[in-house]
Amino acid sequence: MANLLVTGGAGFIGGNFVHYWNAHHPDDAVIVLDALTYAGNRSTIAGAPNAELAVGDIRDQELVERLLRDRDIAAIVHFAAESHVDRSITGPDAFIDTNILGTNSLLKAARSVWLEGDGKPHRFHHISTDEVFGSLGADDPAFSETTPYAPNSPYSASKAASDHLVRAYHHTYGLEVTTSNCSNNYGPYQYPEKLIPLFLLNALSGKPLPIYGDGMNVRDWLHVEDHCRGIEACIERGVPGETYNIGGGAELPNMAVIDTICAEVDRAFQEVDGLAERFPNAPAARGERSECLKTFVTDRAGHDRRYAIDETKARSELGYTANHSFEEGLRTTLRWYLDNEDWWLPLKAKP
Repeated sequence: MANLLVTGGAGFIGGNFVHYWNAHHPDDAVIVLDALTYAGNRSTIAGAPNAELAVGDIRDQELVERLLRDRDIAAIVHFAAESHVDRSITGPDAFIDTNILGTNSLLKAARSVWLEGDGKPHRFHHISTDEVFGSLGADDPAFSETTPYAPNSPYSASKAASDHLVRAYHHTYGLEVTTSNCSNNYGPYQYPEKLIPLFLLNALSGKPLPIYGDGMNVRDWLHVEDHCRGIEACIERGVPGETYNIGGGAELPNMAVIDTICAEVDRAFQEVDGLAERFPNAPAARGERSECLKTFVTDRAGHDRRYAIDETKARSELGYTANHSFEEGLRTTLRWYLDNEDWWLPLKAKP
């Protein structure tokens, strides 16, 4: 690939991908298309040397076509999406607009330029989620690429619809597409409404740690750098028209994740000088345990009980395996947030 268009590249996973691609493909130009909504931040990609930000909406087909032609784009890596389940429950319209209509607009632009225009080699890689598969029982086998779709939230339903559109553009028009369905991501640059950064930062500020229901909902946790490696493998070695599950190999109940967060915050206050002065409201600053902040709240409407990823196909066909253990990945994530207060502090002030 020579030039990439990365939609949503100023967001969490997209921003990490921009940094990853710059580091591993330094000769490639990366054009980031991002509307800079609440979850998109210029500062996330400020240090990426070969990245250029184009502020705009993926629903603007004319803009996308112009970028594809003018920048000689060979691949679209499509991250742009509304992704927070709680927001989809209170306001589903934005999820329909961005995740379905936005993806369709991108596909139309790609078809116009790549298939009806110059006919150049290309790749449209679509990032999706394991949530499209619905909820698993405790003894059910993990999600595979052939698991039937059964989305249970407006967010997952909108992503399922976008997955079907991507597949249809391949089978109907011949667009060279791949799709990856990932598990729960965590790592640097994650907006602090998500579980891990929310609980990390709440523990530092002495705020409650709100636990849905009984805290035993199970997720597979994927460090964002491993996810970026998986996407790279899909782009470089994935078969057009195929989907690949990308997981982290860390299937854990939420309570275990929260306990690990509390333990790592407490450890950091023992090992890192000056934290008590920087975060005086943290229980750990007073020698107390962060777990005292745990607070059980009413469960999320329609809360899926368990997700799990079977990544056999990605491992056997793409050579993908996760490199980060959950404990090591969470520890480095906490240290990143401790070292980058200037990035997340303004976000905490947003409504």
